[in-house]
Amino acid sequence: MNYIRRTYTFILILLLSASQLMAQKGNLFIIGGGSRSPELIQSLLETSALQPKDYIIVLPMATAEPEASFNSIKQQITAFSTNNIGLLNFTPEQVNNKKWLDSLKGARLIYIVGGDQSRFMKAVLHTPVYAAIHEAYQNGATVAGTSAGAAVMSKQMITGAQLQDSVYRETFNKLWTKNIEFEEGMGLLDGVIIDQHFLRRSRYNRLLSALAAYPEYECIGIDEGTAIIVHQKNVNVAGVSQVLRISKPKNLKVTSKNLIKLDGLDFHLYTDGDQFKLKNQ
Repeated sequence: MNYIRRTYTFILILLLSASQLMAQKGNLFIIGGGSRSPELIQSLLETSALQPKDYIIVLPMATAEPEASFNSIKQQITAFSTNNIGLLNFTPEQVNNKKWLDSLKGARLIYIVGGDQSRFMKAVLHTPVYAAIHEAYQNGATVAGTSAGAAVMSKQMITGAQLQDSVYRETFNKLWTKNIEFEEGMGLLDGVIIDQHFLRRSRYNRLLSALAAYPEYECIGIDEGTAIIVHQKNVNVAGVSQVLRISKPKNLKVTSKNLIKLDGLDFHLYTDGDQFKLKNQ
């Protein structure tokens, strides 16, 4: 009997610990690129719930112009916030810098700038920086990103390359299987694939290609000037444009010529103030 009670107590402690970890998880503020309105910046700061002693860290590793990208977001944030803002441009020489890593872990808001998502992941994947971002997020920080900084949120990250065409195009001109390239992203969203600049660059073919590659996933296209705010399974939409979500393709097939076809899918289009729930988080 005592053994059963001890086992039950141990299981209860594990469940409570897991529940506490879930409760601690922070927010994701994922912007589809383009201009950021003052209202969107205010929403970012409200989501972060910064206290006077909290600080913000900007990660510019996706861009070749880190100082310019940092100054741009800093100028927007300081119009509404007096919290300190720091720049940590992690190079191979700095990824083990304990002082920098501790600062990253302690940030209440982490902001990933735009540029090239593959460039960002090459800088952080399999380094302590990756772990530090996850630790901050699990401890309640808001992790935000725009454009490339949005794409990196996914575990399966769209690189932008079209494998069946050697010429880069912002809009995919083919809807074929094995045409879309993925790399490992930050994995802050699992079971969700993010695409950015969505309506502006008409990336329907690319997102449909992603869904065909991962039909069990939810694929979300975020337009410019617009964001999704994610807390666990709950999502709020903010901004001037729209967010598209597709999932559950029906009778998905590929022809002998590698053409994708299906009988239907779940299709949702959201605007500012709308809410929905993710199924896989």
